[in-house]
Amino acid sequence: MLKKALLIGLLAAVATLPRVQAQTRDIGVHGELLDRIAAVVNEGLVLRSELDAQMASVTKRLQEQHVEMPSQSVLKQQVLDRLILQEIQMQRAKRIGLTITDEQLNGTLQEIAARNKIPFDQLPTALEAQGVDYKVYRESMRRELTLSALRQRDVISRITVTPRELDQYLERQQSSAANDEFNVSHILLSLPAAATPQQFLEIEKKAAEIAARAQKGEDFSQLALVNSNSQTALDGGQLGWRKGSQLPQFILDLVTKMKPGEVSAPVRTPSGFNIIKLNEHRSGEAPVIVNQIHVRHILMKPNELNDDETVRQKLGKLRDRILQGEDFAGIASTTSEDPGSAPDGGDLGWTGPGTFVPEFDKAIGDLKTGEISQPFKTRYGWHIAQMQGTRTYDSTDDVRRQRAFAAIRESKADEETELWLRRLRDEAFVEVKM
Repeated sequence: MLKKALLIGLLAAVATLPRVQAQTRDIGVHGELLDRIAAVVNEGLVLRSELDAQMASVTKRLQEQHVEMPSQSVLKQQVLDRLILQEIQMQRAKRIGLTITDEQLNGTLQEIAARNKIPFDQLPTALEAQGVDYKVYRESMRRELTLSALRQRDVISRITVTPRELDQYLERQQSSAANDEFNVSHILLSLPAAATPQQFLEIEKKAAEIAARAQKGEDFSQLALVNSNSQTALDGGQLGWRKGSQLPQFILDLVTKMKPGEVSAPVRTPSGFNIIKLNEHRSGEAPVIVNQIHVRHILMKPNELNDDETVRQKLGKLRDRILQGEDFAGIASTTSEDPGSAPDGGDLGWTGPGTFVPEFDKAIGDLKTGEISQPFKTRYGWHIAQMQGTRTYDSTDDVRRQRAFAAIRESKADEETELWLRRLRDEAFVEVKM
C-alpha cells in the first residue's frame, strides 16, 4: 500500500493534470456536450473538468483536515486562479523549450517508489490499488516537475546574493533565532502593480480587518483560504517549518518576538500586505560531525585505441612503479585524465560520505592509510586510488557556509515568486467563461 504522504501528494498532482483529450469541447455522436471552458488563457484553456477535479480534491483534503469550508464561490475562485496561473506557467515553459524528459521523470518516480518501499516496476499496480491511473499520474508528475524547473530558472537562479548578505547571514546564524525553526502561516493581500491611492487604502484597511479577526481567535487557515492571494492560500496559508535564516527578514523579525499562536499586524512589502501567524517554534542546531577520508587517484579512460583490458593493464603497471618507489603525485600529474585533480597530483582532498560514486566508495572502502587499490572501473573510467588518511571532522562551519547561498535564496524565494507570478498574470490574456 502507498503511504499516506505519497497518496496526499498523488491526489493533489492528479487533480491539476490537464485533460489533454478534451479540448474546447467535444460533441459526441448524439450531440452531447462532454466538456466546457472555464477560462481562456492566452492561446490555451482551463477546462471545467480540470476545475471540477481540483475542487473535489481540495474539498476532500480540507474535510480530512477538519478545516471549515469556505463558500463554494470563494473556493472555486481560489482554485480557478491557481489553475490559470499554472496554465500561464506551462505555456511559458513550452515557449522557452523547457521540457522534462522521460529519464528525468522516471528518476523522480523511482525516488517516490523507494521512499514508499515499493519496487519501481510495481508502482503502477500500487497506484491502481488506490484508484489512480498510472499514465495520468506520470503526466501530473511531469507537470509538477516542469513548474518546479520553470520557477528554478525564472526565479531562484536569478536571485542574487551579495558578499555583504552572506556575511550578515553567517552573523545571524550565530544567534539562536537564526538556528531555530519556526512553523509559520501567512496571508498575502497583493497590490496591483500600479495601484491607485484608493486601492492602496482599501487593501490596507482590509488587511487590518483580517489581522484583527485573526488576533481575536478566528481560524487563520479559513481566513487564508478566503482572502489570501498567495499560492499557499489553498493550504490555509501554511509555509511549514523553516529555519530562521531561511525566512524573509521581515518574517524573522516578527516571529522572534511572537509566542506560538500569535498573529502579527499587517506588514507592507513589495508584494502587498502580509499577515503572519507563528504556529510553533523549536530551537537548536546540533554540530555536524563527519568521518572524512583523504584520497588521491589516477584516472584513465578507454578509447578507440585502448579498450578496458588495455587501460586496466596500464594502470596495473603504474601501480607497480609507485609501489617500487616512484612518486604517485608525479605520475598522476602526467598520466591522469581527471582535469580537476591531475594538476594537484591526483589529490581529491578531504571528503565526506556520499562524495564519490558507489563504485569508487566500494573500491576504497577497506584501504588502509598509504595503501593503493587495484585498478577498478567506475562510470568515469578506470582508476587506481591511494588512501592518504582518515579523520573525524567537525564540519558545522563548512556546512553553514555551503548552505548559506541556498538559505539566502530561500529567504527571498517566496516574495520573488509572488512578484514573478503577478507579472506573468498581468501580462497574460485571461477571459473567465463562468
